[in-house]
Amino acid sequence: MNQREHLLEQLWILRYQMGDNDALVLLVERYCGPLLYYVRRLIGDSHAAEDVLQDVWMTVVRELPRLRDRRSFAAWVYRIARNKVFRQLKRKGRLPLLTEEMEVEAGAEEEGHFSPEEAALVHQCLESLPFQHREVLMLRFFEQMSYEQIAEVVGCRVGTVRSRLHYAKRALRKEIEEKSNGKR
Repeated sequence: MNQREHLLEQLWILRYQMGDNDALVLLVERYCGPLLYYVRRLIGDSHAAEDVLQDVWMTVVRELPRLRDRRSFAAWVYRIARNKVFRQLKRKGRLPLLTEEMEVEAGAEEEGHFSPEEAALVHQCLESLPFQHREVLMLRFFEQMSYEQIAEVVGCRVGTVRSRLHYAKRALRKEIEEKSNGKR
């Protein structure tokens, strides 16, 4: 998001906080698609994702008037979505567990780039990754969030985000290689 879009978003939030419900429509239009994609990929069920997203927007309507830091709206709304996803998965007995490997602080971050041929496999391979891997990859590469924003969404330190991304990219790369070589 460029600076102009970011300022527009802050203006929409302020307008909604001052009673302009049309401003909320603009926020919903901006975030509904990306949030639905995020939730659907985490849950794996389109109908459940739509229910969760509806619950997210109900929470936004209720809590947005009290949001103080308008600059962090994206992280705030994704955090709400993440919490709703966790509640949904917990109700179904599918809440993912963190592994020690994913909590280890990582050193240098390596950026992963995929060829056009591999890009066709990414969505399929993402589905097979553990929840925490899938989540950070989506926030970083699909939602273009900074490490700081991801840390705010998932409720951990920036170093942990870097670590999870490192292991997630490694796991995704392995999945792509295996599927490309016909091992699965």
